[in-house]
Amino acid sequence: MTTLPRLVAFDLDDTLAPSKSPLDPAMAELLVRLLDVTEVCIISGGQIAQFTSQVIENLQGASDEALSHLHMMPTCGTQYYLHQNSGWNQIYAENLTEDEKARALAVVERVARSLGYWEAKTWGPILEDRGSQITFSALGQAAPVSEKTAWDPTGEKKNTLREAAQAELPDLEVRSGGSTSVDITRQGIDKAYGMKKLAELTGIPLDDMIFVGDRLDENGNDYPVKALGVECVAVEGWPDTAAYLEELIPQFAPRS
Repeated sequence: MTTLPRLVAFDLDDTLAPSKSPLDPAMAELLVRLLDVTEVCIISGGQIAQFTSQVIENLQGASDEALSHLHMMPTCGTQYYLHQNSGWNQIYAENLTEDEKARALAVVERVARSLGYWEAKTWGPILEDRGSQITFSALGQAAPVSEKTAWDPTGEKKNTLREAAQAELPDLEVRSGGSTSVDITRQGIDKAYGMKKLAELTGIPLDDMIFVGDRLDENGNDYPVKALGVECVAVEGWPDTAAYLEELIPQFAPRS
């Protein structure tokens, strides 16, 4: 990109913050500074409550004006929230039907048990109905990062589970999620779908966006954005993202 982006989009876990953890104060400060000069989007597999606890509650000093430039896309872009009239309003939600949710829950549990991936020791629920997404988290949503890393260091378990579940749910989309999770949405819906919707609703072309993520490999849940042709910046954790923003932000002129 030869010109500055009109919008910078981010994955959340392991890009802006450690998995399921709040923003570091240094990252929170950088995001507030970025909101003062350009549009910002966060698109992740988590639900809106996760965005709130990890990000919004930690953006100390962010004004309503600054927050109006933050686009939140939970559940991989199947939901979209904007800050309007001092509150967060849902613009759309691509919710699954009750039948789709019931089948997805049943299949992913059956497949996980048959593969020996249904763990006895967990931290929080293994299965979650997020409305527009069903999420399987092998160790539960609140598992420590160290436990997640040790459970599937190569990603083989998660990919095996994803492929087996996809074979039984041909009318839905089964994707690799976080380090130990698999997400199920309507067919054709992934982060690329979310980014295209973002372009449509904001009027900002994809060519004028940059995406920052930690899972841009072919099996990663950020890869669809790269395949879409959006310029991407690969990171391995929030300190990498912070270093990138420290270089990027000073290049912008203050918003008039």
